[in-house]
Amino acid sequence: MTDNFDIRAWLRKPERLLVVSGPCSVESERQLLETAEGLSKIKNVNVLRGGIWKPRTRPDVFEGVGEVGLEWMREAKERFGFLTMTEVATPEHVELALKHGIDILWVGARTVVNPFSVQEIANCLRGNDMPVFVKNPIAPDVRLWLGAFERLESAGLRYLGAIHRGFASFDNTRYRNAPLWEVPIELNRLRPDIPIITDISHICGCRELLQDTAQKALDLATDGFMIESHCNPDAALTDSRQQLTPKALQSLLNQLVVRIKNASNETRLQIFRKEIDIIDDEILSLIAKRMNVSEKIGEYKKEQKVAVLQMDRWKQVLDDHINKGVRLGLSAEAVKDIFEAIHKESISRQL
Repeated sequence: MTDNFDIRAWLRKPERLLVVSGPCSVESERQLLETAEGLSKIKNVNVLRGGIWKPRTRPDVFEGVGEVGLEWMREAKERFGFLTMTEVATPEHVELALKHGIDILWVGARTVVNPFSVQEIANCLRGNDMPVFVKNPIAPDVRLWLGAFERLESAGLRYLGAIHRGFASFDNTRYRNAPLWEVPIELNRLRPDIPIITDISHICGCRELLQDTAQKALDLATDGFMIESHCNPDAALTDSRQQLTPKALQSLLNQLVVRIKNASNETRLQIFRKEIDIIDDEILSLIAKRMNVSEKIGEYKKEQKVAVLQMDRWKQVLDDHINKGVRLGLSAEAVKDIFEAIHKESISRQL
């Protein structure tokens, strides 16, 4: 049960971990109520989510049950005491959700990429006190994410939250959507007043990664989770590999180690942070010195009519750096990313 959870108060001051759970897609009345009954036994779950309209990548696949599912959501709310939450992508979705008593809306990643669509939703909600969460856009564009909040705020909406669900990538990674943790961290820096919850289901794309990813999010001070749950995940019509049974969800939550989110007064932590600040200053100074040398090299190459990019030299240097970094206990991927960024800036300076 939700113990009269006040989502508006939470959005103003997220002092407890928010857990939003429920099926990726509402498929039938029985499926939703059976899942909700299981979730009602988990005291940590505050909000029941359910996809009513599913923005599918390809046509001729299951795209949600539509309006009838909203009635099933209302029944689950009345029977088990949950607040209810669903995704909206059009003004019609908004009007139907309001009509059927949905408590919270979220704007999905595919919708956030289109400012026209976000503006239409904002206009439809003008003058309403509805809490709205905004998922990050598919691409890692913080300004686009910020713009969605600004459009909603311009329409008078005051209770807003963010959902980090990862980002589409052409690279082969272990995740369905690359987490790119630096993006939600940057959003938090720019808008610390907007709580951020982590949609680990859509980041992972499979059950095997959920536990570690949830802990990672907690360690980075997430304000909560969106985790998909289904009474029979293997039979789910959408995203079957990433959904958990309520029992498995309870196990996942029980294993999480909650960190102190704001430890600014912790003396020992302050000492470590001060040490890191000093090291970071040294790193920046060294990078600046390196760029000065790169500029001199660039001038020499122009005089001698030598190409700026020497690929054989670059490959050799990168391999050497990766090998040295690994011997020092760093990951090869981290070393590669760092020196590729430095090399890109060096090339820019030389050009």
